[in-house]
Amino acid sequence: MINITLPDGSVRQYESGTTSMQIALSISEGLARNVLAAEVNGEVWDADRAIDTDATVSLLTWNDTKGKATFWHSSAHLMAEALEALYPGTKFGIGPAIETGFYYDVDFGDRDFSSDDFKQIETKMLELAKTKSRYERIPVSKAEAETYFTEKDDEYKLDLIKDLEDGYITFYKQGNFTDLCRGPHIPNTGFIKAVKLTNVAGAYWRGDESRKQLTRIYGVTFPKQSELSEYVKMIEEAKKRDHRKLGKELELFTFSEKVGMGLPMWLPKGAALREKLSNFLQRAQLKAGYEQVITPHIGHKNLYVTSGHYEKYGADSFQPIKTPQEGEEFLLKPMNCPHHCELYKFKPRSYKDLPVRFAEFGTVYRYEQSGELHGLTRVRGFTQDDAHLFCRPDQVKDEFKKVIDLVLYVFTALGFDDYTAQVSLRDPENKTKYIGSDHNWQLAEAAIIEAAEEKGLKTVVELGEAAFYGPKLDFMVKDALGRKWQLGTIQVDYNLPERFELEYTGSDNAKHRPVMIHRAPFGSLERFIAVLIEHCAGNFPLWLTPEQFIILPISEKYEEYAKKVLESLNNSDIRGLIDLRDEKIGRKIRDAEMKKVPYMLIIGEKEVADGVVSIRKHGAGDLGSMGVEEFRDKLITEITV
Repeated sequence: MINITLPDGSVRQYESGTTSMQIALSISEGLARNVLAAEVNGEVWDADRAIDTDATVSLLTWNDTKGKATFWHSSAHLMAEALEALYPGTKFGIGPAIETGFYYDVDFGDRDFSSDDFKQIETKMLELAKTKSRYERIPVSKAEAETYFTEKDDEYKLDLIKDLEDGYITFYKQGNFTDLCRGPHIPNTGFIKAVKLTNVAGAYWRGDESRKQLTRIYGVTFPKQSELSEYVKMIEEAKKRDHRKLGKELELFTFSEKVGMGLPMWLPKGAALREKLSNFLQRAQLKAGYEQVITPHIGHKNLYVTSGHYEKYGADSFQPIKTPQEGEEFLLKPMNCPHHCELYKFKPRSYKDLPVRFAEFGTVYRYEQSGELHGLTRVRGFTQDDAHLFCRPDQVKDEFKKVIDLVLYVFTALGFDDYTAQVSLRDPENKTKYIGSDHNWQLAEAAIIEAAEEKGLKTVVELGEAAFYGPKLDFMVKDALGRKWQLGTIQVDYNLPERFELEYTGSDNAKHRPVMIHRAPFGSLERFIAVLIEHCAGNFPLWLTPEQFIILPISEKYEEYAKKVLESLNNSDIRGLIDLRDEKIGRKIRDAEMKKVPYMLIIGEKEVADGVVSIRKHGAGDLGSMGVEEFRDKLITEITV
């Protein structure tokens, strides 16, 4: 017999070799009908996989994130089976679950493929799903795996097998489709009731631009048709909110092929928006004891060799800039932290000087592949609201908690009230990805976990998501459509101070190492603004809106009065303009609505005679007449942050 510990802490005894599905059946048949997979001792398993030892088991359904991921990974296999049936000879790369569905990288050979083919594939997937084919896990030797895919002439699977260790290789088979896969999968295809393929794109094999470009097909599936219908509605709303579409309509930013892919340029209204965001955070930072610094856009290659960024990010950076001096190379900076370490070293530091808090809106550069670029969310040049705090070990937790307060202040001011704090830790099974000693990592991870607990944050723990130099707390924010974004981040770092030999003189008159805290409440201004645009559909909080009002004179006779109103409001730091076009008032109102200007001030004969303005609010209609000073006071109250 084996002891199975369930999530509520209860312990049940079962015969060795029992499965998670049998455990579910012993609890209730209703539960068993909904079980997709199980988490066994922290690892997700197939529901019909035998458990031979004492274990902690959590049964996963569609309501669990890991249950959804299993469902969508199984759906990728179902799509591959449909593709193989419809297009014989198709070869497959990888087909993982992603946050909102799945994709599979496919080599169609010389066959053309487009979204026009989606309907046929969806129909075939549903046909295959109805067969309720079991997903069967088949352990194989490395030699067997190589033989199988050699016979299929599948160079992609053979390439993957090269990196796998013999004795830990599995196939999964459902219906007529067999794939190299570690799993897990749902019990059978019958769970999949609704299918929609969403997009097609190009993707280089293994992300290498020198290798063949495959066709990446994205899709999403659901256990109920009604959930797909809700998803389709959300997608339509997301299209309306797309920051690339609204960014163009609201004249916020643009891209130019001549300037370069992934390098956004900010138009006047977008620049005003950025400046407002920056000033907002700078004021908060000043109150919190930060000092503003400025560092160059480039740095000597040796700077990033010392920090470890060259080793870890070198392949994703722009190529070194060679100077006429032999052996001298510079890099466009991929991170601001190495520069701030050098600023800390500018002069000797005492324990009484700490913490030192350097803040910078620093622009950094990464050579993202062209296929990965996406509006403002994935760019090659972006500005981080970066700060680095240098503190004593005994100050780390309190400083970390203060940064949490700052991040939450930013979220509250901008209407992001649905978030989870992700504790991103080192992968204990692959420590080669990280720098620094186990001792320092343990200290850093403990500080983050304790600070998050003491602030009462709702947290999840993710192994393997730490930065290479330290663990972090990532804030995962849900927008108005329920989509999850990683925005603010805070990191504890014992390693860069060692690499840069940073010191302070302690109360014992000996030299000690400070601890670094890296933090960026916005993350990057570009990405944050993209998320903000889509979250509020371009209807920014009034204090942040580039144009808070527009004056609409009914005819040119009222332009002088309009100019006096504009001057009065501008003198109170309220931003707006006059529409002096020779257009009818109805057209001016429609255009202002399209531009999402919060307030329209309509001026005609009666308004001039009474010394007032008629107010119309975007999306709400007429608010009646109001004196200019009364309107000014109303806006000042609204824009106070």
